[in-house]
Amino acid sequence: MKETDAEKLGLLYERFRDVCLVEKEVWTEIYMPRIFKDGTAVRTNMQDRYDVMIDEPAVQEALEANISLGQAALGAAIHEYRAHISFVKKP
Repeated sequence: MKETDAEKLGLLYERFRDVCLVEKEVWTEIYMPRIFKDGTAVRTNMQDRYDVMIDEPAVQEALEANISLGQAALGAAIHEYRAHISFVKKP
């Protein structure tokens, strides 16, 4: 199921950014805590898994190029290309 909720998408883009920075590459699967309180993730042992779908190879290359430039640069690239990045929740 493709995620469409704007609030959750915002959190997923942030999580995607953070995982890419830690792993030093574009990551295609991320985990998100299931419980949210006031738009903030709350620690829980239950997580949802999402496949990260990037519809153009050039977008993935641009994201990878920005990882070494740090959080602000990668965040800006994700924001610019967010129309090409989607999250599909795994069952």
